[in-house]
Order: sequence, then C-alpha cells, then structure tokens
Amino acid sequence: MATYDSVMAAQDYLPLALCPPQTRNTVTPLRSAPSPLIRVHSLDDVAVLAQDTRAGVSLPCGDGTVTLAADVRQGHKVALRNIAAGEPVRRYGQIIGFAAAPIAAGHHVHLHNLEYREFDRNYEYCVEAAEEPVLPLAERATFQGYVRSDGRVGTRNYLGVLSTVNCSATAVKRIVSRLRESGVLSAYGNIDGVVPLTHGTGCGMTLPGVGIELLRRTMRGYLNHPNFGGFLVIGLGCESNQIQTLTQGMPIRADLPVVYSTIQALGGTAKTIDAGIRDLTAMLDQVNSASRTTVPASELVLGTNCGGSDSYSGLTANPALGNAVDRLVRQGGTGVLAETPEIYGTEQLLVRRAATPAVAEKLLERIDWWRNYTAQSGGSMDNNPSPGNKEGGLTTILEKSLGALAKGGTTTLMSVVEYAEPITSKGFVFMDTPGYDPVSVTGLVAGGANIVCFTTGRGSAFGCAPVPSLKLATNTALYQSMTDDMDINCGSIVEGSRTIEELGEEIFLRLLEVASGDQTKSESFGYGDDEFVPWQVGAVM
Repeated sequence: MATYDSVMAAQDYLPLALCPPQTRNTVTPLRSAPSPLIRVHSLDDVAVLAQDTRAGVSLPCGDGTVTLAADVRQGHKVALRNIAAGEPVRRYGQIIGFAAAPIAAGHHVHLHNLEYREFDRNYEYCVEAAEEPVLPLAERATFQGYVRSDGRVGTRNYLGVLSTVNCSATAVKRIVSRLRESGVLSAYGNIDGVVPLTHGTGCGMTLPGVGIELLRRTMRGYLNHPNFGGFLVIGLGCESNQIQTLTQGMPIRADLPVVYSTIQALGGTAKTIDAGIRDLTAMLDQVNSASRTTVPASELVLGTNCGGSDSYSGLTANPALGNAVDRLVRQGGTGVLAETPEIYGTEQLLVRRAATPAVAEKLLERIDWWRNYTAQSGGSMDNNPSPGNKEGGLTTILEKSLGALAKGGTTTLMSVVEYAEPITSKGFVFMDTPGYDPVSVTGLVAGGANIVCFTTGRGSAFGCAPVPSLKLATNTALYQSMTDDMDINCGSIVEGSRTIEELGEEIFLRLLEVASGDQTKSESFGYGDDEFVPWQVGAVM
C-alpha cells in the first residue's frame, strides 16, 4: 500500500515562482454589524439592510443617519447620498452600475433605478502580487486521505461507471442501480460507493472539433481523478466519442483497475449490464485495499462555486470562504476560483494579483472569448444576475461579480487554466468555466479538485460525487430553513456574533474533517448521480 512519504520520495517538488513582493491594496469586507445598515467601504454610495425595514425609519451609518423613503427588504440596497442620473454607483468601493434616474438618499436602489453599462477598466498587471509565505511541511495541518500511485491524494474512494455517449447512459444507470441494490458494497468498508457518470452527448459532434475535445478532456480528468479507485467505461460502439480515441495516449494510474466495453460488442443492453456487474465485482478487493493515511493539507485542491447568490454572498459566505482559501494557500495547498461570467467586471482586480504578465493576459483572453461567445448567440455578458439573485437583492453582474470574487481570497493568482484542464499550480488558481453550477463544478473536478465549497444565499440543492461538496449558507434565515442541506451558517457575520476570520477558520477545519471522510449534508442525501454535466460547446451535427 502506498503511503504519502513513500510516494513523495519519488516526486520532484519545485518551489513556486512568484513576482517580487509588492504592497497590496485589498479590501476586507464586513467583520461586524453594529447597525442594520451595512456599508462595506468608505467610498460606497449604497448600503445593505440586515433586516426588513419600514419607511420613515432612521438608521445610523458612519457618522450620520439614513432615513428610509420606502419599505425595503432584508438584503436590498438603499442610497446613502443623492445620486444624479448617469452617475456611477459604488459598493465594495467599486462600480456596480450607473444611476438610471436620479436617486435620493434613503431610496431603495435596485432594478428600477440602477443599470449596467460598460466602462473602462484600468489593467495594472502584477502590482499586488507577492511571494506567499508557506508553512514548512512539518507545521502543516493534516487530513486522512488516499495516496494514489501517481502521488495525488483522494478524499474519497469510489467506483466510477462512465458512459462515453448518451446511448450507453441507461446501461450505466442500470449497472449502478443493481450493484447498489445487491448490498455487496456493504462488505467493503473502504469503498465509498459507485457513481454513474452519464450525460447527453458524445455523438452528433464535429470531428475533429472543440466540443468533442472538451468532452474528452473532461472525461479524461474524471478517469484520472484520485477520488476514484476503479472504473468501468461503457460505449455504444458507433458513436463519435470512441473509447479508443478517448483513451489514446492517456496514462492510467498503476493502481486503478479500468474495464472498457461497448454495448454492440457485448451483444446488447442486458448482456452489458450483466458484464458490468461482473467487472465491477471483480475489482472490489483491489479497490477496497486502499486505506486512508495521514497527509498534509497541501494535498487539498479546493474548488469553489457560487449557487443562488444573494446580496449577503459578498458579505458573509464568500469572504469567509476566501479566508479559508488564504489559509489553505498558506498550508501549501490549492484554491480554485471559477465561473468566468460571474467574475466579469472584476478582472481588473484579478490581474493586479497575477503572478506574471502571462497569467494576467490569459485571464483577459478568456474574458474576450466569453464576450465573443455570448455575442454569437445574441447575448451579452451582463445577462445576469438570475431572477433568484435579483430577489435576493443583487442588481447587476458587476455587483454579483464583486461578491463572487471574494471566494478567491487575497493571495497571488498563480495560474489560469481552461475548462477541465489539469490544475498543477499550488496556491490560488482560476479556471475558466460557465457560471451554471453543475457544468462549472464538473470542470473543477475534471481539473483535479478533490473537495468543493459551495456558497448559496437562495438555497441550492447540490452535491458532486465523487467529490464532497460543503455548502455554506450566506444568511441565518436560509440556514434555519434548510438546515438539513446546509453545512455551515455564515449569517452570523452579518449579525455581528462571528468575524470573517473566525468563519474562515471554521470552514478550513471542516474541510480537513470532510477530506478525512466526514460526510457533508449533500452526501447524506446521495447527491451526485446527475451532477456530471460536461460543458457543451460547438455545433450539434
């Protein structure tokens, strides 16, 4: 059995290359809430209400007071000063939109009077990059993980059953269902379960083409993922996404048993299901032989994602998660921000933190790609937030993005990777993904994330087997309403009883517990069977 020390002895670990230390100019969001009116930055023109408030109520804010001109709901914004039509409006010290009409102090600021407009960004590369202090190996926190033969570490030990094409999805689901119902897995304590990885594509795709290459890259990432201990791959036989092409030149871990088959070669669906059960049963002893061992927190690759954001997301859960990311980076680990459409309008802040000009350029290149991609379908990057986001108090994509950016913490941006590309850098990383939750997290997992943190202000129901997903509620009302689904309540930050630093530490420690085998709420419900959703790009033929 491999141990962390034995595998690492054969690895070549190189120090991180960083830009020279620079002075940072970062904004630390809310730490306490002395007033029901929450103002994050001294430059802000608006503040957020921590509770439903009636018209005529005067609330303290800074050195003065603000009197509400109308009833305003919790999480929504009010103007702190008179704002002329066309003027920029700031929150987090940054522009979140422009006044569509004159806005008087004390008035509700939302869709009726705040609009999105493009504006010039000031791109200053690397000015906030700094060499990140990393704890010596002996001082790092640890967790109990599965050390694989390639040196990577898993947080779970699953069997995977992958369909190469939609046509084999039914057979895959039947195999998984029969294996689960048989009860045979109960005798194998080191196997966490079996995961069906089905999808709606794999054929009718341009060959060669961006779409099928993206699909294959995603599948290869799952096949190589350290949270899998064994795999069954099933195709139909005549699809565009042929197994031979999918796996050509792909290194497979020495300790990973994999069986490939097609329905046509096996003689139909029934025979494929029977063969699949036999093949999985035959690998159970080998998969179960893996066991957890003590490894440093630097082996965690944390994927972060927003789901159903509200106006509190950028005040509570996201900055608390960002604090946990900073802690993980200090441990020598990796924290990954994603969802390119939901950092749009904040890229000028990220390039300031880029380790090199090349990293900054790659981020801006992906932003330009998205502008062109949305324009081709008659859309635009400001076609966001969603109806639920708006109900929760968010008005523009700029406001949403500024809150989402907080998940990335404050450290240097070490690299930018494309969707489902292997994440090889330590430290803070950005992956180009869509904002749609299952597609985004699928890309993060394919890239190598072995644990996920998912923030939500509206109450997303989500889990992504084979990777445990820790869900963070942005407000106490949501946490109390959906306690069975939410792992951590970050609403205490707004209430003033906890600080961002305290919640960041709690999240980090909980990540270590979950990585060591503690179940998340989504795992207890069995989420994950339908969350493998590769990004579909390109023409359907």
